[in-house]
Amino acid sequence: MSDEETDGRVLRGQATREVRRQQIKEAALQVFAERGYHATSVSDLVKAAGVARGTFYLYFQSKESLFLELLDDLMAELRAGIKGVDPSADAGVRAQLPAVIGRVLNAVSANRALTRILFREAIGLDAEVDARLAAFNDQIHEYVIRALRLGRAMGVVREELDLDVAATCIVGGVRFIVQRHIVAQDDPADLDALARGIVATYLDGVASPV
Repeated sequence: MSDEETDGRVLRGQATREVRRQQIKEAALQVFAERGYHATSVSDLVKAAGVARGTFYLYFQSKESLFLELLDDLMAELRAGIKGVDPSADAGVRAQLPAVIGRVLNAVSANRALTRILFREAIGLDAEVDARLAAFNDQIHEYVIRALRLGRAMGVVREELDLDVAATCIVGGVRFIVQRHIVAQDDPADLDALARGIVATYLDGVASPV
């Protein structure tokens, strides 16, 4: 067998394994969403994926390791969507903000099943899951603080604003909007309208001009 044929077989084998891995993850996501994290067993995951138990353990060490990979996928997608405004762009800062928020809402909406698990069972879900979620939340909080500092330097954020409090309010507000409009509802939400509403609320406030 030539080196080219060997390489081809290796690539096909890798592709097949990746397809099977993704198949198990997609099936597991639905089982987790339907039964909940704690009530789901490896037997449930194996049955849903249509694979042997031994095949499952070729790809994942445990239920926990599979769930952590699903969580990492979601967090990576959220990080990819969180891109700051471009001060040099033709569109002003305000015009860019709804798109920034919209990317986050779209990523969460596209991963509604996993997001529901995290919101409904997040407390005490698993020690490693808790640690990763806490670290991710800290990263998001720090990202918002950096964005507010940039806004202050650009003259669009008040000098006297307490950045830590503001960042906490923004992150908490977005989390509750996700809970109310995405996690708690099956019907698709108008994510663009939600993003515009979030930006308008935080930039304009709620008080009428005097």
